[in-house]
Amino acid sequence: MATKKIKTIGVLTSGGDAPGMNAAIRAIVRQGITKDLRVKGIQRGFAGLLQGEFVDMKARGVSDTLQRGGTILGTARCPEFMTEEGQKLGAKICRENEIDGIVVIGGDGSFRGAQKLAALGINTIGIPGTIDLDIACTDYTIGFDTAVNTAMEAIDKVRDTSSSHERCSIIEVMGRGAGYIALWCGLANGAEDILLPEIYDYDEQKLVDNITRNFKRGKKHHIIINAEGIGHSTSMARRIEAATGIETRATILGHMQRGGSPTCKDRVFATTMGCKAVDLLCEGASNRIIAIKNGELVDYDIDEALAMKKSIPEYFYQISRNLAI
Repeated sequence: MATKKIKTIGVLTSGGDAPGMNAAIRAIVRQGITKDLRVKGIQRGFAGLLQGEFVDMKARGVSDTLQRGGTILGTARCPEFMTEEGQKLGAKICRENEIDGIVVIGGDGSFRGAQKLAALGINTIGIPGTIDLDIACTDYTIGFDTAVNTAMEAIDKVRDTSSSHERCSIIEVMGRGAGYIALWCGLANGAEDILLPEIYDYDEQKLVDNITRNFKRGKKHHIIINAEGIGHSTSMARRIEAATGIETRATILGHMQRGGSPTCKDRVFATTMGCKAVDLLCEGASNRIIAIKNGELVDYDIDEALAMKKSIPEYFYQISRNLAI
């Protein structure tokens, strides 16, 4: 049976924004146009889909977006789309607007939405866009490189003042359920301790002992990188200062890590992933996720990808401990 020819595709960004999303949108729009497709931007993610918030996208309309952080289409949480009724409504709206396929840029939650649309007959392709690097099927997610570099530069600045005042600094980075930003910053910034949701045992006495031992050795600062999933950095700082007698400050980097102009790496990977998504839709593919695996651009079935598990690389964590002597 011949595959129905794709004429119109949609693109949406869902969940947390990530630097590089605009590069992916731009690539989807222009790659689609080169293949004689109409491209509709869906504003505010699945929430906008349910409200029919569509905009026709042209090549000139995505000019000067490569360097911009955030997402020009906007994003929003949508509890309604988590329901069967909301999913059926989304598929119905796609058909009413003659949208043959949708590219969904986001994380695991966004892919579950894409999976439901695919099951209802709407061709869907997912692109991993999340600063957390927590999509198991891919070695890389759009936004991670920019976010980790933003955090790294901020931590360097905190280290300068921490050393000047001979302080302990607890620096909280994003990562509610995944510690990749914390781990990479711990290695890149030479942190003395890294607290990861996947590993931390909540034994603060170990931290106290390590801080005390390092200052006795003559260290002028002590940097603790704390993942958002552990949190409570301010109260932790107060307890550590009381236990050690060493001035301890907490710095929470927060949403600054989501913003900023994307790095070259984020722009290039976002662009290639966007083009690949359009190519797959034109081939009649659906329920697929684009991924980078061993340096190659590949794609996985969404069901298979969501069933995969990802763990912190043990060697990375071990060497961070070894080098913090």
